[in-house]
Amino acid sequence: MYLLYSAALAAALLLGLPYWLLHMLRRGKYREGLWERLGHVPARLANNRSRPTIWVHAVSVGEVLAVSGLVGQMRQRFGGHRIVVSTTTSSGQKIARKQFGDDVFYFPLDFAFAIRPYLRALSPDLIVLAETEFWPNFLRLAKKSGARIAVVNGRISDRSLSGYRRMRRWLAPILRNIDLFLAQTGTDGQRLQEIGAEAERIQVAGNLKFDTSPPDAPPIVASLRATLEQSGAGPVLVCGSTSEGEEPIVIQAFVNVLASHPRAVMILAPRHPERFGAVAQLLEKLGIRYWKRSLWSGEDVAGGVLLVDTIGELASLYGLADVTFIGGSLVPRGGHNILEAAQHGAAIIVGNHTENFRDMIQLFQSRDAVRITGPAEFPLVLMELLSNDSERHELGRHAVETLRSQMGATERTLEALAKLLPSGGRGDSPVNASTPTTPNK
Repeated sequence: MYLLYSAALAAALLLGLPYWLLHMLRRGKYREGLWERLGHVPARLANNRSRPTIWVHAVSVGEVLAVSGLVGQMRQRFGGHRIVVSTTTSSGQKIARKQFGDDVFYFPLDFAFAIRPYLRALSPDLIVLAETEFWPNFLRLAKKSGARIAVVNGRISDRSLSGYRRMRRWLAPILRNIDLFLAQTGTDGQRLQEIGAEAERIQVAGNLKFDTSPPDAPPIVASLRATLEQSGAGPVLVCGSTSEGEEPIVIQAFVNVLASHPRAVMILAPRHPERFGAVAQLLEKLGIRYWKRSLWSGEDVAGGVLLVDTIGELASLYGLADVTFIGGSLVPRGGHNILEAAQHGAAIIVGNHTENFRDMIQLFQSRDAVRITGPAEFPLVLMELLSNDSERHELGRHAVETLRSQMGATERTLEALAKLLPSGGRGDSPVNASTPTTPNK
């Protein structure tokens, strides 16, 4: 099975080689970290073997932010271990290096020649995978090396469930390499069983994202807040993580807002960096005044759009919002995490495509902490919230209360991971941070 998988993966990479090369030459994409992906262990990792290792893998920005609090607590609880973090995407790599320092690298391609050098250099006691990263060769070789393996913050989305079910016959032996699955919800735990995970290896620990602390605000937030206050600009609409097909909808809604609020401001953050240019062209085509965040130098943005063409600042920019829209949800992309907006007590709007965060959205909806709308109704819902201060403030207050009620996943995850370490992690230093609260029943 593994031989056939490796052959199929190699064939797919070869067939896609012209695409990868084109993007590397035109945009520099995929070039960064190429040697690390191919199995070249950076010296900063290979030359530091003074302590045993825990290897945490988080694919991209969302997963990195989700495990950031966990990694911080692991460094306290498991002080006798060195914690290293790998990512797959370049955007995730940038955030991880900012969060965790030099012990960050690119995850190797799922070939034995790329994986084995890392397992030899790091010799991890424990490998922690965020959400759902089921790489067959990696899991097989990691288990063979003697490492214990855990999946944390595990979830199976509606979109991926049917595909995993079809692959159950082949997936079940691969999942047996994983010692522990810590699922976000009971539904995710049940779905893990449906795709081949053994029930006795599954626990429900909650969603780590509820425990994530807001990042330190970058300087742009204070500068922009001062500019907004001095110029009397507002209200402020922050549209975050938007996908292709959503920007025309939210921009037209903003044009409608300007008719009643001529000094309104939209902060628009496309999900993928490669789309920054296309969104700028759209704004120009529609005749909308806009400023690129990377070039903004304190200008009055009233009546226009601030296009966020940077990485890692959106979570803090939600703190400026009167109303937020979380993208990937007016088009069938499954939605994105709403908790960064909820941390700031912002009124939150999402579209009706939120399958990737179904339980979270259902929870917030049940507590009147989010508004769900289709593309046609979006402008009306936006205008309603902007014209009704009490409703908008109540929505934001309920969002904060809902978030706080669900904290505690980090502590439960730490307790479970400790049992996978030699001697149950008792040789490591204890946690000295305050213990989060547990979810309401």
